[in-house]
Amino acid sequence: MSNGEQSPLLGEGPSLGQQARIYRRAPVARATIYGILTAVFVVALILGSVYWEKLGGYVGHLPKDPEKAAKRLLDVAPIIDGHIDLPILARSRFRNNATAVDLNGELYGHVDIPRLRKGQVGGFFWSTYVGCPKEDQVGEDYLNATWLVRDTLEQIDIAMELIQKYPNTFEFVGTSTDVMSAIRRGRIASLLGVEGGHQLGNSISVLRQFYRLGVRYVTLTHTCHNAFADSCGMEPGIKPRWNGLSSLGKVLIEEMNRIGMLVDLSHTSDDTARQALRHSKAPVIWSHSSARAVHDVPRNIPDDVLSLIGTDDTRTDAVVMVNFAPYFVAEEGKADVAAVADHVEHIAAIAGRKHVGIGSDFDGISSTPKGLEDVSKYPALIAELYRRGWNRFELSGLTGRNLLRVMAGAERVAQDLQAMGLEPKYDVYDKRLDL
Repeated sequence: MSNGEQSPLLGEGPSLGQQARIYRRAPVARATIYGILTAVFVVALILGSVYWEKLGGYVGHLPKDPEKAAKRLLDVAPIIDGHIDLPILARSRFRNNATAVDLNGELYGHVDIPRLRKGQVGGFFWSTYVGCPKEDQVGEDYLNATWLVRDTLEQIDIAMELIQKYPNTFEFVGTSTDVMSAIRRGRIASLLGVEGGHQLGNSISVLRQFYRLGVRYVTLTHTCHNAFADSCGMEPGIKPRWNGLSSLGKVLIEEMNRIGMLVDLSHTSDDTARQALRHSKAPVIWSHSSARAVHDVPRNIPDDVLSLIGTDDTRTDAVVMVNFAPYFVAEEGKADVAAVADHVEHIAAIAGRKHVGIGSDFDGISSTPKGLEDVSKYPALIAELYRRGWNRFELSGLTGRNLLRVMAGAERVAQDLQAMGLEPKYDVYDKRLDL
C-alpha cells in the first residue's frame, strides 16, 4: 500500500531490514567522512597560507596588484552605469532600425556587447534622450506643439527592441531586486531613464505613462528650462525662469515619489537641485555629473549642494554618478583616468563614499578621457581608486551598491505613500489653454 511519503516523486522508502543495515554502517561512514574533511581542511589551510593572493577573491581579500584587484572586485560587484546614450546613437546612425544594429560586433561609438563584457558591466540605464527644442519652436511658455513625446516613445521603443534582440545578454528590469537577480543570472540589467523634463510635454500624466513603460528615472531638465524647473544650461550666465522649481515642478516631484520614479538632478540649476533635495521624500540621483570644485563648469555640482547629501534627518540620501565627458572633467587635453578619479574622491570627501557612483555618458559624448575610451575600460578607474586606498566595500559601493541602495529607498517611499492611500496628482500646467 502506497502513502504520501513513498510516492513516485520521492521514490520507494527502505525496508526495516535495509534501515538496520544502514544504521550499523553509519559510524564507519561518519568516521571516514570526518577523516576526509579533516584532510581537506588541513590542505586548505596550507594552500591558503601559500597562495593567499590567489585565493583572496573567495574570502574577500583583494590582490595587491591594482589591475588584478579591479578585475576580482568586478567579478562580484560589476559596474552599474547610471547613464549610457546607446539609444540616441541608434537613432542618429541607424534611424532606430534595431535590425541594422549589430551589438555583437565592434559598433561605432563606445558600447557593444564584447566591450561591455570586457569592462565587467552588470547593468546600466539606457538613456532615452531627445534634445531640447529651440526656444522659438516651443514658445516662451513651452506651449507650442512639438514631437518630443513621440520622439521619446521612439527612444523607449528602440531601447526595448535592442534589449529584446539580445536576450542572452540583456534583461529588462524595473527594481533594485530585479537588477540583482539579472546580474546573478549573468545578464546585463537594463533600465530606462528619460533625460529631461521637456520630454514630458508639460504633463504629469505623461510621467505616469513613461513609468508604466518601464522608465525609472526622469532628469528634471536638460540644457533648457521647462515647465517644471530651471536648467544650468551649458555655459555660465543662463537666466533663470523659475528660480529653481516651478509650482508644477514641486508637484511633479511629489508624483515621482509616489510612483517610485527616481528624481535625477543632472543638468539642473543649483537652485533647482537645492529645492529638489529639500522637497523630495525619496532619495535622488545625479545620473551623470561631476564636481565643480575640481573643474568649474555649470554642469558640475558645487560643494554646498554636495553637502546637502546624507542619510541623517537634515539631509537627503543620494548618489552622484560621475560623468566621463572630458569638458566636464578637466581643462582641454588633461582629462584622463586620474582626473575622473579626482572627481570621485572629491564628491566622496564632501558627501561620503557611499554617495558616489559611475554615470559615464558613453555614446552621448564626442570624446573620452585618456584611459577611459569605452565601456571596456571601467576597470582602469577601479584600479586607480584602489591605488588611492579605497577598500573593497567602498569600491563595490561605487560600482553599483550605492545606486541600488538609493533605488531601494525610492521604492520603499513609493510603497509607503501608496499604502497611506496618497492619491495621484492631476495638476495641470496653469498656462495651458486646452484644459
